[in-house]
Amino acid sequence: SELKLDVLVTRYRSHAAEATAQAVRDGVELLVAHGGDGTVNEVVNGMLQGTGGPVLRPAGITESPRAPNGPALAVVPGGSANVFARALGTPRDPVEATAQLLHALSAGRSRLVGLGRADDRWFTFNAGMGWDADVVAEVEQMRFRGLAATPLRYAMTGVRQYYRQWRDPKPMTVEVPGILAPTEVRVTFVSNTSTWTYLGPRAVHTNPGASFATGLGLFAMRSIDVGTVSHVLWEILRAGGDPKGRHVLRHDAVPLVRVSSQTPVSLQLDGDHLGERSEVEFLSVPEALRVVV
Repeated sequence: SELKLDVLVTRYRSHAAEATAQAVRDGVELLVAHGGDGTVNEVVNGMLQGTGGPVLRPAGITESPRAPNGPALAVVPGGSANVFARALGTPRDPVEATAQLLHALSAGRSRLVGLGRADDRWFTFNAGMGWDADVVAEVEQMRFRGLAATPLRYAMTGVRQYYRQWRDPKPMTVEVPGILAPTEVRVTFVSNTSTWTYLGPRAVHTNPGASFATGLGLFAMRSIDVGTVSHVLWEILRAGGDPKGRHVLRHDAVPLVRVSSQTPVSLQLDGDHLGERSEVEFLSVPEALRVVV
């Protein structure tokens, strides 16, 4: 009753991105995504497709940040994890989130957040290649069969995929120009904020120093032997965890990450499986999106 509201219920994958791009062209001032992180990711990609997105230099480094000219984004959680919304401080309950949104609109309150870009696709909180992305792919297949994406199902799938990774390794090379020379790794995460997933109420922190304002966080492991994985899991799951170690590569604020592999490996962005890639460039784009929160 407080806004002129048009409602669209998505019917297929990429529907939200297509509809959002059209809404931008139609001059809509605010886009509210009610759904999970996959829906939010589609809306963000549709928004930046419609506005053209922030200016990028040919070399892949951003120009001085400028505020986006298009509409603002708001999120009302409706998924199982709602990582992006929770990282913004949005209540998990959709009714409480709606009340907070209305108060923010009344007060004219918004903020600019940085995003990550993987080649031609934007992501809001996390990207992964290898083990993590294989887990996402298998859980997606389960969801298509009507099974819920519960924390227990993710954990069990993670264990199953770990043994597959151990039996059939697909090493990758990760590089941060000017910071990290090309290094062979077994697992790669690129984060846009500190908390990039939740197992129920428990947050997972691979890069405690990462935030929407500081660039991308890189977390990679040279080895996935039982000792290394056990230590890393303990650190990223405990409160105040600070994962480090001989086989851990970690940088909490970098502008650019390149990952390549002789054998194509799975890629996921914001929990959405995008198939297999041999090479991906991850770019930090500061102040790319205005959000009402």
